Amino acid sequence: MTAATRSASAVAVGPAVGTPAAPALPDDLETLLRRLRLPHVRRHAADVLATAKAQRWDPAEVLRVLLGEEVAGRDRSALATRRAAAAFPTGKTFDAWTPEASSIPAPTQQALRTLEWLHRRENLVICGPSGTGKTFLLEALGSSAVEQGLKVAWFTLEDLGLLVRRHRADDTVTKAIARVLRADLVVIDDIGLLPVATDAAEGLYRLVDAAYEKRSVAVSSNLHPAAFDELMPKTLATATVDRLLHHAHVCQTSGDSVRLSQALAGQGVRPLT
Repeated sequence: MTAATRSASAVAVGPAVGTPAAPALPDDLETLLRRLRLPHVRRHAADVLATAKAQRWDPAEVLRVLLGEEVAGRDRSALATRRAAAAFPTGKTFDAWTPEASSIPAPTQQALRTLEWLHRRENLVICGPSGTGKTFLLEALGSSAVEQGLKVAWFTLEDLGLLVRRHRADDTVTKAIARVLRADLVVIDDIGLLPVATDAAEGLYRLVDAAYEKRSVAVSSNLHPAAFDELMPKTLATATVDRLLHHAHVCQTSGDSVRLSQALAGQGVRPLT
């Protein structure tokens, strides 16, 4: 029996119904595990030790299973932390994604899902009408990145404007942008829905400029970036778009709104009873 199999049978499943619970760990061992900060070993040790005794495991196998539980537990905790820090708007993933419903060609979708562009620090721009899956795709890609151990930060233009205003008073905007760029991927969602305030335009430029060739930036917009000068001052728009598009994959969506189609088909809500 492998370590993974023993771990699953001894820990994940737990004692069978009707069998006595494993004896608690001795206090001194509990204290040592707390001091060493091994919470997952501490949580599973009693069951693993009881199973190991009953099945006469080799001592090395006991150690292997317990350390495996600690590693797996820490990986789960780290994933939860990265997901919370990303602040995704809805938590959508590719589990709910329907590739054929998107107007983006299937080969392009597959290439994006490899995240190779992200590892090359390239940018991604998805533009097209409202309801054509732009935000959904970015959120699913961001979720995949988080699952691969990468850090993601999610913003709207209003968020960037608020960040600039909050840090302008003490002249720490540059430091604030640098903290944002600790993420491997920064997403700016829904550009073009509303007029861009001065602070938001400045925040977008500062972020794209600071990320240039260092981090990946992904943008969703109702407008192609070439039309950003309709939303913000032309000089600022030109400088932003120049840096954004230099190493960017541009995907344009088309078609009717998926949300509107579902609503008209009665799929947006559960039937009233």
